[in-house]
Amino acid sequence: MKNLSRLLFTLVLVVSFSNVNAQNEDNPWAIGFGINAVDFYPVGDSAPQGEFFDEFMNVKDHWNILPSLSNISVSKYMGNNFSLQASGSINKIEKYGQFGNTVSSVRVADLDYYSLDANVRYHFAELVKSKKLDPTVGIGGGYTWVEEGPYNTNLASGNNNNGAGTLNGSLGLTYWFTDNVGFSVEARYKHAFEDYLDSHFQHTAGFTVRFGGTDTDGDGIFDKNDACPEVPGLEAFNGCPDTDGDGIEDSKDSCPNEAGLAEFNGCPDTDGDGVVDGSDDCPTVKGLKALNGCPDADADGVTDAKDKCPSEAGPAANMGCPWPDTDGDGVTDNVDKCPNEAGTVANDGCPEVTPQPTQEVINKLNNYAKTILFDSGKSSFKKETAVVLTNITAILKEYPDSNFTIEGHTDSVGSKSTNQKLSEQRANAVRDYLIENGISTDRLTAYGFGEDYPLFPNNTRSGRANNRRTEIKLKK
Repeated sequence: MKNLSRLLFTLVLVVSFSNVNAQNEDNPWAIGFGINAVDFYPVGDSAPQGEFFDEFMNVKDHWNILPSLSNISVSKYMGNNFSLQASGSINKIEKYGQFGNTVSSVRVADLDYYSLDANVRYHFAELVKSKKLDPTVGIGGGYTWVEEGPYNTNLASGNNNNGAGTLNGSLGLTYWFTDNVGFSVEARYKHAFEDYLDSHFQHTAGFTVRFGGTDTDGDGIFDKNDACPEVPGLEAFNGCPDTDGDGIEDSKDSCPNEAGLAEFNGCPDTDGDGVVDGSDDCPTVKGLKALNGCPDADADGVTDAKDKCPSEAGPAANMGCPWPDTDGDGVTDNVDKCPNEAGTVANDGCPEVTPQPTQEVINKLNNYAKTILFDSGKSSFKKETAVVLTNITAILKEYPDSNFTIEGHTDSVGSKSTNQKLSEQRANAVRDYLIENGISTDRLTAYGFGEDYPLFPNNTRSGRANNRRTEIKLKK
């Protein structure tokens, strides 16, 4: 029992030494506990030992197994697939090899066995790309005590326990049932540096529990790998949360509480118009970016909600409706200075002002008209009147927007009815001539007044001559 206390004390010292190394992997610490088997036979030495690996798996004849908890180990992952392991074992030695081809093994009287070992192991789990299987190879050293017996006598020791240092090499395999619990087996060759302690194999089997990783937020991701250790998150985002489940972690999500699209930094676009809902004045109706996501059916730049004429394009100044054109002159009322009177674009919607003949022009027309000569008692022109009619036509063409009346008069010779008829015929004769020479029919009106409006007395020849006349007047 004294030696067992020494074993446990030494093990605590080894664990304390290992603890100064900073943790740098998930669950860096591991504790193993189980049973061990000691085999002195297949070590390549003289009898009662045999050749290397001879009857290596002869459990019945050569393995010394204590049927209770007999092996404890503590290991610390150091990084880069290396770990440091310390272990302690106790056992009872009953089988100490075999002489020649004898059937049974050499027996000894329950010799006490104690060992403390430390070794560095290399793990191949990453190499074999397995999270379940973890093969290892190790090298290290230790100290082993075996109670003195017939084949391990040391007369100079002065006590019953012969101890010696060992150089150890090992092969192991752990199968991890979970991230924290596994079952481990290991075969360790222990080469003794003293003749009174024979080299031997020690096999161990048992459960291993690894621990030590910190997961503050309980999301299954250890703090050292957790970019958001205080908040539960997802492995895909290195432990950071995605509250709205849109595949964009909250720290990069402009709308962390509302599922959205990556192209909009996690914000939604319900109507699919390319305007995120937070900036979309019409988030449930597909619209235009230029109008903050609202529709414009008539494409006049006024949103349908504000457009008084949503199906007819119009300016914003008129609430989206087209300006009316009351007088139909092609100039809308908003710029038409004469909205109720048809005009021209050039004159801002007002009628063009055309020059009207002056009184001087009218006097000139009448002077010409008075020189129109007719055949006696007829409405036909005399030959010399042609020049006068040509001059009258030229003057009327200078004023295309002016309308005129043509009045015929006679003297009092003859009956009144005859004179009335003759005056009408002569007025129409002048009108017909002007129309035939390019003056619009709509611009001319002919009247006959007979002998009713003499300018001079009809009792003289000159008076009667002046009363036989034609007058042209501006129609107002």
